Amino acid sequence: MSESVIRTLIVDDEPIARRVLREELELFSRVQVIGEAEDGRQALHQIAKLAPDLVFLDLQMPGMGGFEVVRNLKSSRLPIIVIVTAFDQHAIEAFEAGAVDYLLKPVNERRLRKAVERATALQGQPHRMAELLANIASAPPDDSKRDSLGRKIVARSGEEYFLLDADEVLAIRAEGGLVWIITAKHRLLAAHSMRALEARLGGSFFLRVHRNAIVNVNHVRKMSALSSQRWLLTLSNEQQLTVSKRQAASVRNMLLW
Repeated sequence: MSESVIRTLIVDDEPIARRVLREELELFSRVQVIGEAEDGRQALHQIAKLAPDLVFLDLQMPGMGGFEVVRNLKSSRLPIIVIVTAFDQHAIEAFEAGAVDYLLKPVNERRLRKAVERATALQGQPHRMAELLANIASAPPDDSKRDSLGRKIVARSGEEYFLLDADEVLAIRAEGGLVWIITAKHRLLAAHSMRALEARLGGSFFLRVHRNAIVNVNHVRKMSALSSQRWLLTLSNEQQLTVSKRQAASVRNMLLW
């Protein structure tokens, strides 16, 4: 049985850097370079159009850098990301954030081979790829503190994984052992537990209203009293959630301050 081909996109604002990397990658029998992009916006267009398996992504590009590209990914078929940079510190930060690997310019053949091997090992693991991309997308764009609202949430529909901005999430509900992410138009299966999601969103505008529900208070449009200790929340998509007696006071204080 023949090995599958790794369809690869190269993103770098320097034409020479793209050409050198392409020539190196063409020496790998499993790697097929299907396109190039010279800036962040073109990269997003090519990723959406070509659906590559692997993207070699330069971090420092004018207009939209590599971190911002990952934050703006909308494709449900998420690529594996290998960071390419001329700066050691940026490479380390990207790798710690969740990049599969990083390459320092000028690219070393041995390191490139290692990066391709790591990417190959990740093929067929969309859940793990989505987690890594969510971590990269959540990395701070500078030395500022990481803002919880900038964090990505991983959700699934069938075999497709999505990276959602926190403000896209209206609510999170646990039902019958499954955890669902509710957006304005969709209901997606969460890739993590309620506890993990609550910890990830801690300190932002998300509030536990029931042991089975967390809501984004920015999407609460109406709060109706069911009794002295029971409330009914109506979200911006008309979804309704009941607040438990235990959480009633904290919900009232936060929404009616």
